[in-house]
Amino acid sequence: MSRELAELIFPNITKTPEDYEKMYPARNLPEGAMVTRFAPSPTGFIHVGSLFGANLDRRLADQTNGVCYLRIEDTDGKREVDDGINLVINGLKVFAIEFDEGPTSEIEAKGDYGPYLQSQRKDIYQCYAKSLVEKGLAYPCFCTAEELNEIRERQEKLKVVPGYYGEFAVCRKMSEQQMIERIQNGEPYIIRLKSPGSMSRKIKFKDMIRGTIEFPENVQDVVIIKSDGLPTYHFAHAVDDHLMRTTHVIRGEEWISSVPLHVQLFQVLGFEMPQYIHTPTIMKDDEGSKRKISKRKDPEASASYYKDNGIPKEAVIDYLMNILNSNFENWRKQNPLAPLSEFKVDPHKISSSGALFDLVKLNDVSKNTIATFTAEKIYKEGLEWAEEYDKDLAELMKKYKDFTTAILNIERTGTKVRKDIAKWSELRENLEYLFDEVYFEKEHEYEWQSITDMNEIKNILNEYLKLYDENDDKDTWFNKMKDLAEKLGYAREVKEYKANPESYKGHVGDISTVIRVGLTSRRNTPDLYEILKNLGKERIEKRFNIL
Repeated sequence: MSRELAELIFPNITKTPEDYEKMYPARNLPEGAMVTRFAPSPTGFIHVGSLFGANLDRRLADQTNGVCYLRIEDTDGKREVDDGINLVINGLKVFAIEFDEGPTSEIEAKGDYGPYLQSQRKDIYQCYAKSLVEKGLAYPCFCTAEELNEIRERQEKLKVVPGYYGEFAVCRKMSEQQMIERIQNGEPYIIRLKSPGSMSRKIKFKDMIRGTIEFPENVQDVVIIKSDGLPTYHFAHAVDDHLMRTTHVIRGEEWISSVPLHVQLFQVLGFEMPQYIHTPTIMKDDEGSKRKISKRKDPEASASYYKDNGIPKEAVIDYLMNILNSNFENWRKQNPLAPLSEFKVDPHKISSSGALFDLVKLNDVSKNTIATFTAEKIYKEGLEWAEEYDKDLAELMKKYKDFTTAILNIERTGTKVRKDIAKWSELRENLEYLFDEVYFEKEHEYEWQSITDMNEIKNILNEYLKLYDENDDKDTWFNKMKDLAEKLGYAREVKEYKANPESYKGHVGDISTVIRVGLTSRRNTPDLYEILKNLGKERIEKRFNIL
């Protein structure tokens, strides 16, 4: 191929690859620093698998003092949605994943290796394609859809590998003059790679999770520039990852089969290969069998699910870290308050098999995460969630801010920390029975346990009110409970009752249950003493009186 053909195809491209090499020099980073990228299409949907990958991109860059950048692959306009870039950026911000470089909005960006939107890099791709045409490594293809269908039908009859290669690559056989004439005649065309691959050769590459993998070489003359002048994903990937100086490409395992083509593109273009990390597919247990998590079937496949349900970002990321590295769970147990940056991700410890996503396990992780939060943080984040998803609860929380915070602060320190909240959508269940406006509007089904006779229950509550003093410390309060138990014929200690049950009506625990249920209508609540103290005697009496 000659410069004449290249100039005819790309008459407006004046820069050379050497110009772009100077514009995008090697990054000045410490030895071993990783440059990673998250490169979604602006479809408006952040999949949990994308979140998994973006989190890994961010962690590896951070722990090596590297760079993590955002690149938007928007060369397929049919898949784009309005405000798609902002939806990606803001969707990841929810999980505290932000980027060192890349778009910061639909119209702004930061960093020296942009543009970070592929649609704005058209001239760059065409420059490298022009260079390949000049070197005889790419050529125009004029095949129509009908002609390509005929080739596929012929291959089916011959039972050979489908595609555009070898004897089936009809435009590859044209003379340069024929190509020039057809272009000058106005015939539409695309640009294909002239593959140097052979079916008799294989390539080997090392994946950081899966080790060495062997594949047949690529022999397909793939499209690199479409009829609209924009690149295909494969060509853009090679050019962008080179010029943006990406060192590690992290992507899903579904891209493994594309590696032979990508290796060939890097070689043909004269680029150094990045290292590849192909992450496992996020799976779900479906009645005993594993399947890929689906955005159509599984609401948790969408990253928005976690925001909607009020699962804190720290819990979601911690859970993804559990999937990512098997040793993370033990590390977190030993370091419950440590920042995530103190855990070093090891790509070699990522499982190569499908990662099983378990909502029950996520729920447990979230309970443990929230258990480390202060009452003030729970109030703040819970209120932010409620203002969007439960406005009535938000109004109550704001009206009784100090009371709400005090209730949330019960059992937040010490050896036994409460773990009754897994997500902000559970706050109503954990708070509303303590707000009088809600409590007195409802008819309650009281969860009495051992003591069910209403006369006995009312007697216990009346006697308790006589001795209750808001100024008592916890030890004094509990000793009074024991005195009350003894006065009414119940054992002061559970062990006394168990040793001689026929001598007592029950034990002090039964008395406590009656007071708890009479106060809240439920048997399971945070510490009773703290609830009593926060409600105050007047409100306690009011609640007992409706029985």
